Amino acid sequence: MRLLITSPTAIVVDDSDVVSVRAEDASGGFGILRGHADLLTALSVSIVAWQAASGHTRYCAVRRGVLSVTGGNEVGIATAEAVPGDDLGQLEQIVLDEFRRRTEAERASRVQGAQLQMKAIRQIVQYLRPDPNHLREGGA
Repeated sequence: MRLLITSPTAIVVDDSDVVSVRAEDASGGFGILRGHADLLTALSVSIVAWQAASGHTRYCAVRRGVLSVTGGNEVGIATAEAVPGDDLGQLEQIVLDEFRRRTEAERASRVQGAQLQMKAIRQIVQYLRPDPNHLREGGA
Protein backbone atom coordinates (compact mmCIF):
# COMPACT_ATOMS: atom_id res chain seq x y z
CA MET A 1 0.00 0.00 0.00
CA ARG A 2 1.23 3.54 -0.70
CA LEU A 3 1.08 6.42 1.79
CA LEU A 4 1.46 9.97 0.48
CA ILE A 5 1.42 12.92 2.90
CA THR A 6 1.64 16.38 1.35
CA SER A 7 1.68 19.94 2.62
CA PRO A 8 1.20 23.01 0.43
CA THR A 9 4.95 23.28 -0.09
CA ALA A 10 6.29 19.70 -0.04
CA ILE A 11 5.79 15.98 -0.31
CA VAL A 12 6.43 15.09 3.32
CA VAL A 13 6.05 11.30 3.08
CA ASP A 14 5.94 9.05 0.02
CA ASP A 15 6.19 5.43 1.18
CA SER A 16 5.05 2.66 -1.15
CA ASP A 17 5.75 -0.24 1.22
CA VAL A 18 3.09 0.36 3.91
CA VAL A 19 1.22 -2.47 5.64
CA SER A 20 -1.12 -0.39 7.85
CA VAL A 21 -2.00 3.23 8.66
CA ARG A 22 -3.51 4.68 11.85
CA ALA A 23 -5.07 8.15 11.91
CA GLU A 24 -7.59 10.19 13.89
CA ASP A 25 -10.66 12.18 12.84
CA ALA A 26 -13.49 13.74 14.85
CA SER A 27 -15.01 10.31 15.58
CA GLY A 28 -11.73 8.95 17.00
CA GLY A 29 -8.84 6.78 15.89
CA PHE A 30 -9.10 4.30 13.03
CA GLY A 31 -6.91 1.95 11.06
CA ILE A 32 -6.47 1.23 7.36
CA LEU A 33 -5.24 -2.02 5.83
CA ARG A 34 -4.75 -3.01 2.19
CA GLY A 35 -8.14 -3.49 0.50
CA HIS A 36 -9.89 -0.84 2.64
CA ALA A 37 -13.00 0.66 1.09
CA ASP A 38 -12.65 4.10 -0.46
CA LEU A 39 -12.81 6.73 2.25
CA LEU A 40 -12.65 10.49 2.64
CA THR A 41 -12.42 12.10 6.07
CA ALA A 42 -11.18 15.27 7.78
CA LEU A 43 -8.31 14.70 10.19
CA SER A 44 -7.91 16.47 13.48
CA VAL A 45 -4.61 17.73 14.84
CA SER A 46 -3.00 14.37 15.52
CA ILE A 47 -0.27 11.88 14.78
CA VAL A 48 -0.53 9.52 11.82
CA ALA A 49 1.30 6.22 12.34
CA TRP A 50 2.14 3.60 9.74
CA GLN A 51 3.94 0.31 9.67
CA ALA A 52 6.23 -0.64 6.81
CA ALA A 53 6.55 -4.19 5.51
CA SER A 54 9.90 -4.33 7.36
CA GLY A 55 7.99 -3.94 10.65
CA HIS A 56 9.36 -0.46 11.32
CA THR A 57 6.74 2.02 12.61
CA ARG A 58 6.97 5.65 11.52
CA TYR A 59 5.02 8.71 12.58
CA CYS A 60 3.97 12.06 11.21
CA ALA A 61 2.37 14.90 13.16
CA VAL A 62 -0.33 16.58 11.05
CA ARG A 63 -2.07 19.87 11.64
CA ARG A 64 -5.52 18.83 10.48
CA GLY A 65 -6.04 17.73 6.90
CA VAL A 66 -7.97 15.47 4.57
CA LEU A 67 -7.33 11.73 4.32
CA SER A 68 -8.46 9.71 1.34
CA VAL A 69 -8.25 6.00 0.59
CA THR A 70 -8.43 5.12 -3.09
CA GLY A 71 -8.67 1.68 -4.61
CA GLY A 72 -7.81 0.00 -1.34
CA ASN A 73 -4.10 0.52 -1.88
CA GLU A 74 -3.42 4.27 -1.82
CA VAL A 75 -3.75 6.51 1.23
CA GLY A 76 -3.32 10.23 0.63
CA ILE A 77 -3.21 12.95 3.25
CA ALA A 78 -3.27 16.64 2.37
CA THR A 79 -2.48 18.79 5.39
CA ALA A 80 -1.59 22.37 6.24
CA GLU A 81 1.54 21.27 8.05
CA ALA A 82 3.28 17.96 8.72
CA VAL A 83 6.36 16.90 10.66
CA PRO A 84 7.58 13.31 10.12
CA GLY A 85 9.72 11.43 12.61
CA ASP A 86 10.58 8.24 14.43
CA ASP A 87 10.30 9.62 17.98
CA LEU A 88 6.65 9.44 19.02
CA GLY A 89 7.23 11.40 22.24
CA GLN A 90 8.79 14.32 20.40
CA LEU A 91 5.99 14.40 17.83
CA GLU A 92 3.36 14.30 20.57
CA GLN A 93 4.93 17.44 22.06
CA ILE A 94 4.78 19.14 18.67
CA VAL A 95 1.10 18.23 18.33
CA LEU A 96 0.15 19.19 21.87
CA ASP A 97 2.11 22.42 21.98
CA GLU A 98 2.84 23.97 18.62
CA PHE A 99 0.08 22.70 16.30
CA ARG A 100 -2.73 23.23 18.80
CA ARG A 101 -1.40 26.69 19.69
CA ARG A 102 -1.34 27.68 16.01
CA THR A 103 -4.81 26.26 15.44
CA GLU A 104 -6.19 28.25 18.39
CA ALA A 105 -4.43 31.42 17.19
CA GLU A 106 -6.02 31.00 13.74
CA ARG A 107 -9.44 30.49 15.32
CA ALA A 108 -9.02 33.61 17.49
CA SER A 109 -7.95 35.59 14.42
CA ARG A 110 -11.06 34.47 12.50
CA VAL A 111 -13.29 35.47 15.43
CA GLN A 112 -11.61 38.87 15.66
CA GLY A 113 -12.07 39.39 11.90
CA ALA A 114 -15.75 38.50 12.12
CA GLN A 115 -16.19 40.93 15.03
CA LEU A 116 -14.58 43.74 13.02
CA GLN A 117 -16.85 42.99 10.06
CA MET A 118 -19.94 43.13 12.28
CA LYS A 119 -18.82 46.43 13.81
CA ALA A 120 -18.35 47.92 10.33
CA ILE A 121 -21.78 46.68 9.23
CA ARG A 122 -23.41 48.20 12.33
CA GLN A 123 -21.75 51.55 11.64
CA ILE A 124 -22.88 51.52 8.01
CA VAL A 125 -26.47 50.64 8.99
CA GLN A 126 -26.46 53.37 11.64
CA TYR A 127 -25.21 55.92 9.10
CA LEU A 128 -27.77 54.90 6.47
CA ARG A 129 -30.73 54.70 8.85
CA PRO A 130 -32.42 58.12 9.15
CA ASP A 131 -32.71 59.64 12.59
CA PRO A 132 -36.41 59.39 13.63
CA ASN A 133 -36.20 62.68 15.57
CA HIS A 134 -34.97 64.51 12.49
CA LEU A 135 -38.09 63.45 10.54
CA ARG A 136 -40.44 64.77 13.25
CA GLU A 137 -38.78 68.18 13.36
CA GLY A 138 -39.21 68.63 9.61
CA GLY A 139 -42.92 69.26 10.01
CA ALA A 140 -44.26 65.78 9.40
